[in-house]
Amino acid sequence: MIEVKDISKSFGEKHVLKGISLVAETGKATLVIGGSGQGKTVLMRAIVGLEEVDSGSIVYDGRNFSEMNTKDRKSIRKEIGMLFQGSALFDSQTVEENVMFPLSMFTEMSEQEKLDRVNFCLKRVNLENKNSSYPSEISGGQKKRVGIARAIALNPKYLFCDEPNSGLDPLTAHIIDELIQEITHEFNITTLINTHDMNSVINIGAKVIFIYQGKKWWEGTSKEILTTDNKEVSEFIGTAKTLNALRK
Repeated sequence: MIEVKDISKSFGEKHVLKGISLVAETGKATLVIGGSGQGKTVLMRAIVGLEEVDSGSIVYDGRNFSEMNTKDRKSIRKEIGMLFQGSALFDSQTVEENVMFPLSMFTEMSEQEKLDRVNFCLKRVNLENKNSSYPSEISGGQKKRVGIARAIALNPKYLFCDEPNSGLDPLTAHIIDELIQEITHEFNITTLINTHDMNSVINIGAKVIFIYQGKKWWEGTSKEILTTDNKEVSEFIGTAKTLNALRK
């Protein structure tokens, strides 16, 4: 479980996060939605420690991340998997080398142990026999799946996904959603996802947080969001649905 308690963050005179609190539960996907420039990305960066908050705290399963020094934070960072918006694969490395990268960085596994783990993760995302392929040789959806394989290589307790469906067609996006959902349940991971995709919200959002002007404006389930009378949420849903329809 991740608890975000009343965090605020400013850049100069620009107040980006304004007293946001939320709880991401273990074994569930919590989706953070909102328009561009509303604070979603800064919120995620703050939770993983890439941005220091001005006030408030971030707690990982009872451990106050905000009060830790760099050395102590490293132990939690080893428990975090990240799926980046553009997959962020190393173009000069094979699929196998990309997935093995965090294992080489953070573990003392033997080469065989690392290879076994890589093969397990690639099999889990249905990419067997792609070990020797390079990112330029696989599709966008496959790149996302390699990104997921790399994100779970260290068997994380926490998974952060930044716009996981960006640039994907609706069918591939649905496959990625299902995969993230399955992995979250199967490995009992606390998953937090930034997204604009309303299909993701409906399909896998156990909890949905709507960020507006740097504040938590609304919170509820994927079913409740469809019937909310919150003006800003309703406008966002309408715009998102229209954009999704145009992409199909």
